[in-house]
Amino acid sequence: MQRTKFARLMTCASMICGGMLLPHGESLAAENGAGIYLLGFRGPLAGIIPEPGVYFQNDFYFYGGSAGANRELPFNGVLAAGLSARLPVDAPTILWSTPFQIAGGNLAFSATVPIGGPTIDAALELSSPALSSVIARNQHDSVVTVGDPLLSTFIGWHSGNFHWNGSITVNVPVGDYTEGALANIAFHRWAADLAGAGTWLDPATGHELSGAFGFTFNGTNPATNYTTGTEFHLEYAAIQHFSKQFDAGLVGYFYQQLTADSGSGAKLGPFEGQVTALGGAVGYNFLLGQTPLSARIKLYREFDVSQRLQGTSGFLTLAMPLGNPMASK
Repeated sequence: MQRTKFARLMTCASMICGGMLLPHGESLAAENGAGIYLLGFRGPLAGIIPEPGVYFQNDFYFYGGSAGANRELPFNGVLAAGLSARLPVDAPTILWSTPFQIAGGNLAFSATVPIGGPTIDAALELSSPALSSVIARNQHDSVVTVGDPLLSTFIGWHSGNFHWNGSITVNVPVGDYTEGALANIAFHRWAADLAGAGTWLDPATGHELSGAFGFTFNGTNPATNYTTGTEFHLEYAAIQHFSKQFDAGLVGYFYQQLTADSGSGAKLGPFEGQVTALGGAVGYNFLLGQTPLSARIKLYREFDVSQRLQGTSGFLTLAMPLGNPMASK
């Protein structure tokens, strides 16, 4: 398989491999049980920035998890226990990979506006961790609404079979937010994630190893006076590309909160948590007319969990160029 032809097909598969973060219902080592970085989003082809052009990607994400009645968790100023959460999110993203370079690397930008419908059930709503007095039972909340937009900038480099990039993503707190509600998709706080990723891909054998890491720095939610601590995330993938169209392999992630939550709204104190997950991924590249499309399914199961929900998450991703970058090749 020639490297140039393989790389052109990978352009579609790797369109927005590293620039997007999303609100989600996973990590409970943070206010609302959520950090702005969507664990498991990166993985296969994480280090590759696409060729210059404008691209569209749609990620449908689903998470289902639970925590026992002996675990108290903070949700927008409310303490809850005995939680069950379901979170479907649709996240359309536009990416512009520019023809400009910085330090020899390709410059790109992306913007995402998530739309989600979280459903949260809580067996108990508590007054405070000290008193643990029950003020409500069997609480239910659900909503379908628009979250905070996320804006990303990244730069990618290439050298032979190795590809790497760095990125910064900012959560802009202008989404629909309701103080005191169990179900929210917006964070109501500024946050920034600094990340790096790399991919080693041999087009002759189809072997791929990819990894990504990042640090999330959180501002204060002014409605609850809650400041989530600094978070670390790591993702990895071992993929075999069986042909120009089909690939499959193993994926996983690790999360650890590095510093304590703070502010008067952090009623549970430092509340630092961690999680590990493993799963599988399948990708398929094809042509719709003259337009290349990429489809990928990823599934993760969490274990080794502390201070958070434990559950299963999945992604269905479709990506395509707006225009046809292959036409001139």
